[in-house]
Amino acid sequence: MNIKVEPGKYVAAVSGGVDSMVLLNLMARQPRVKLTVAHFDHGIRDNSKDDRLFVQEAAKQLKLPFIYSEGKLGKAASEAKARQARYKFLQSVRKSAGANAVATAHHQNDAIETALINLLRGSGRKGLSPLKNQDYIIRPMLSWPKHIIINYACTKNIPWREDPTNQDTKYLRNHVRHNILANLNTSQKLELIKHLEKLGVLNDEIDAALVNQLHLQPAAKELDRQWFIMLPHQQAVELMAMWLRCHDIASFDTKLLEKLVTNAKTLKTGKKFDVNKAHQIKIEKTNLALTRRN
Repeated sequence: MNIKVEPGKYVAAVSGGVDSMVLLNLMARQPRVKLTVAHFDHGIRDNSKDDRLFVQEAAKQLKLPFIYSEGKLGKAASEAKARQARYKFLQSVRKSAGANAVATAHHQNDAIETALINLLRGSGRKGLSPLKNQDYIIRPMLSWPKHIIINYACTKNIPWREDPTNQDTKYLRNHVRHNILANLNTSQKLELIKHLEKLGVLNDEIDAALVNQLHLQPAAKELDRQWFIMLPHQQAVELMAMWLRCHDIASFDTKLLEKLVTNAKTLKTGKKFDVNKAHQIKIEKTNLALTRRN
């Protein structure tokens, strides 16, 4: 088994679990690839330092630079907070190392789990798109099911550490993994992957149509308010989400989008309402204007 990675500099995100240790093994053997090993200690478990020392030793054996950070998030930290802190660290390492991208160990099971979690959370159509490579993030093992990764690690004698919290079903991902995904057979998982891929294509087509509508607006940061008011509610929500994404505002949820659309359609001219700490929407005489907060 192998992966395909373009020559260049990469940061390998390595937790010490079987997935990331296999990723490290594969990335380290890629021709013309310069690798930095990055480990983020969330500070959620008492013995998490042992994971860092384990990954540090693996990087030393491979003669690779190793960088880590301690998040000290505490035992009550949510999955979302942990993920946000981890990716913030990984992107900072990528920038300091001058790397092309961060390589993560996401695999086929992760893709299904993420879609099911997003469905349970009501995250909308975008949450059902399959995991894929993004700007500055590559996922070389996405086509691999979990059991293949474990078999590879055993065959190649690749050591790894088990995170005991992975068995705790109070976390939504673990609940989905152990109580839902574990009850699906291989054929059913493959069918889910096919459906997600089709939804990904459909989402791309919808996104293109939304961007086309934005190009018809008065200016990049303005929407014709009367036109927006006349849109059916769900279309207005989708348009609002795309408008924000086009201006590098990606941290929002369905609840916020609903609030923004309602305000945009109902508040009086001259009113302003917040999008986040840096941006707001102002209701002008004929337009909705996305502006920086004072």
